[in-house]
Amino acid sequence: MRTIVDWHIHSKYSRACSKELVLSAIASWCARKGIHIVATGDWTHPEWFRHLQENLVEERQGIYRLRQGETRFMLVTELSQIYKKGDKTRRIHNLVFSPSLTTCEKVNRELTRRNFNLKADGRPILGIDSEDLYKLLKDIDEKIILIPAHAWTPWYAVFGSKSGFNFLEECFGSMSREIYAIETGLSSNPMMNWQLSGLDSVVMISNSDAHSPRNLGREANVFDFDAPPTYDDFVCVLKEQDASRFKYTIEFFPEEGKYHFDGCAACEFSCDPQESKRLGLRCPLCQRPLTLGVHTRVEELSDRDAATVRERKIPFKSIVPLAEILAECFGVTGTTSKRVEEEYLRLTDDLADEFTLLLDTPIEEIERLARAPLLHEAISRVRAGQVEITPGYDGIYGKVRVFGADGLPRPKQSNLL
Repeated sequence: MRTIVDWHIHSKYSRACSKELVLSAIASWCARKGIHIVATGDWTHPEWFRHLQENLVEERQGIYRLRQGETRFMLVTELSQIYKKGDKTRRIHNLVFSPSLTTCEKVNRELTRRNFNLKADGRPILGIDSEDLYKLLKDIDEKIILIPAHAWTPWYAVFGSKSGFNFLEECFGSMSREIYAIETGLSSNPMMNWQLSGLDSVVMISNSDAHSPRNLGREANVFDFDAPPTYDDFVCVLKEQDASRFKYTIEFFPEEGKYHFDGCAACEFSCDPQESKRLGLRCPLCQRPLTLGVHTRVEELSDRDAATVRERKIPFKSIVPLAEILAECFGVTGTTSKRVEEEYLRLTDDLADEFTLLLDTPIEEIERLARAPLLHEAISRVRAGQVEITPGYDGIYGKVRVFGADGLPRPKQSNLL
């Protein structure tokens, strides 16, 4: 039984997030996307936690549902930490998985007792060391697990170039043995992470970090279970790196992520790691330090060729979100145009959910039913990895072109007799 999971989202109570992010809308979009289990996000926020308590019913251990609908929820939230360790101020984001609402309540009570402001944001800022935080959480409930979020993002991540660490052990100390996975983030993919032998002890997971319902499932995890999974089942799969049940991750092409290359957004300048070194890590236009992206940071810490270990790792498949493909097929800028939205809704109503359409639906069937020009050809190219991407940098997303800079191929002209 294929189970697609997105473990990192937010609610309307997080900064810069859509007000549409309530449980009913999340569940509706998950059904359209093809997501079977999704994180609740933000369960440390008092109002959102009250919303969860009032609307979720536990169906099986650690898996919750609304009173109506097929989408299931897990209690996963993101915490932001800012603290001093060594000679640097560290800014780290971590995902916290809770087995029950009761455990969430205990965590919230303890964080409040320590005078952390949980009301300020759905992703609260805590002044606590990551090792100490994990110990605290384990003391509350041994079943809690913690996973580093978007591990390579420059500003807020365990390996980030601005404030991160070089090894998991530097960040989590004695709790490193309890780190079973890391989240790759939109700007890296598993293969990039496989270049670090120090990460052999963890499995790579991928999630959307959605700030709006439309971005749910930008990345996700695909499992195969004989029976509906529980919280403990998922933890066991991660802990054991069980490839018989963890089938693959669904990924952005990492170049599309907004921190893949080095760059300076103010000057609209970007470059690869080799060029950054040649420039002395400074923007050639304003001379300020470049924001060093994920590609550079991975190269800095890597110690082997990923190809040497690929067969022993959980595989992955790369996609371009359907709305982006439709926008290119229609020749419009942006994914919220009326034509894109109408065709997206029609296809996901009448043909298949988004993941099924992008990964599984026969190309001939897409060709027969799609109204967007050459959508079947575009999806075929994405499945084959035949895309052109201008890499993202310094907070600016990369630009993906399925048909290249020249746009859609022109239809063939019949010969005149």
